[in-house]
Amino acid sequence: MSKLSGAPRRAGRYWLNPATWHLRTRLILVSMALLVAICGAIGLVSYASMDLFLTRQLDEQLTQAAHRATEFGRPPSGGPIGRPDPLEARGQGAGTINARIFGSTVNSAGFINADGVRADLSAADKAVLLDLPGNGAHVDRSLSNGDYRLVATETPYGDIIVTGLPLAAKQGTEASLVWTMVLVSLGGLGLIGLAGTVMIRRTMRPLEQLSEVATKVSRLPLDAGEVALAVRVPKTAAHPSTEVGSVGHALNLMLDNVSNALEARQRSETKVRQFVADASHELRTPLTAIRGYTELLRMTENFSEDGRKSLGRVQSQSERMTALVEDLLLLARLDEGKPTEFGDVDLTQLVVETVSDEKVMAPGHVWQLELPDEPLTVRGDATQLHQVLANLLSNARKHTGDGTTVTTGVMRSADGTAVITVTDDGGGIPPEFQDRIFSRFARADAARTGTEGSSGLGLSIVESIVQAHGGSVEVSSRPGRTEFAVRLPLP
Repeated sequence: MSKLSGAPRRAGRYWLNPATWHLRTRLILVSMALLVAICGAIGLVSYASMDLFLTRQLDEQLTQAAHRATEFGRPPSGGPIGRPDPLEARGQGAGTINARIFGSTVNSAGFINADGVRADLSAADKAVLLDLPGNGAHVDRSLSNGDYRLVATETPYGDIIVTGLPLAAKQGTEASLVWTMVLVSLGGLGLIGLAGTVMIRRTMRPLEQLSEVATKVSRLPLDAGEVALAVRVPKTAAHPSTEVGSVGHALNLMLDNVSNALEARQRSETKVRQFVADASHELRTPLTAIRGYTELLRMTENFSEDGRKSLGRVQSQSERMTALVEDLLLLARLDEGKPTEFGDVDLTQLVVETVSDEKVMAPGHVWQLELPDEPLTVRGDATQLHQVLANLLSNARKHTGDGTTVTTGVMRSADGTAVITVTDDGGGIPPEFQDRIFSRFARADAARTGTEGSSGLGLSIVESIVQAHGGSVEVSSRPGRTEFAVRLPLP
């Protein structure tokens, strides 16, 4: 089994999805349970039939033995006194019990042992014989020398003759039947279970292929970027003439449709990115001209106070629009996946320089550093990583008031990555906004209080740059503590 939690398991040439594996196990268990139930039912019916047959056979023998004992030795006077011992009747076999009961007295109570010799019954056995019903019913009782089938027959001479035959032969036959059925059933269950496992395994193999394809598709990053959805269900598992094959065929049709939709989405995204890049590039020239003419007018012309304010407003908005255009161009380049020239970047020095710049811009905040004793170096683009840190610090500065403490830290984590954290003790970010905080143009006016406007691209740029460096960024926030953590791989 794979060490990854939830990873499929290898069996033969196919990966077993846990759901498929559990389905196969359930089918085998259900089949085995049905077989056990069937074998149990057959065993019960067979045992009941055999018990009924043996009981009838024993009752016939008991009836004959009782008749011999009752008719043996008629007394001269016609009364019970003077009658001979019933065990002396002809045809009484080994194990046979006979006794004569007159009133509450048991006479001539004995049995023929295995050697053919008469033996007397104990007092406890005689008490059992006295409790027998005198209506001629056949009953089972336990005596000192084993279990017996007994019958008490009232004679015309006023006494009762008790006759009994041992149940040992019947019980031995039934025990042999039980053991035979148990052994045969276990062997049959083993063989049928093995054959059923092989058959179910072969039947489930196409489902395993379907599960493998579905698992591969589920792991593809389909949300953005160029996606090559080339995986399909093999033709052997996608034949519409079978139930499983029809599912595989439908899955291939669905994947074809999804692939076409992804290609259309990719073409649309490419056109949008190209448009944004072209538009941003074209806007740089007029924006540069606006800033230049604004500076020229400021230096060469005399304006009234309102005129100077209006001109300053034009200049500030042109600068803001220039920054927005530059952000859009950077995102367009990152979306295109253009390779970045990496070099050694000292994160400690980068943090110190960037925090120093922010401290000049926002002296009302409390800026703190948590740095390691030794420099921490990563491979990356120094300019882009500086923008990542500047955007995070600017985000903390813009959305918190004066007096807020902003702590920037650098450390090496236990998993071997470099971690940059920016933490503030402001009001926090609403939970409903945290899930989309890194989306483009995502803004929550009520998220934090502040005075400066935002384009909603800063954190999106942070995420794109960090991902281009093979890292990740995450946020955790509650009232009084908001932390952004950037993780970058170390060389």
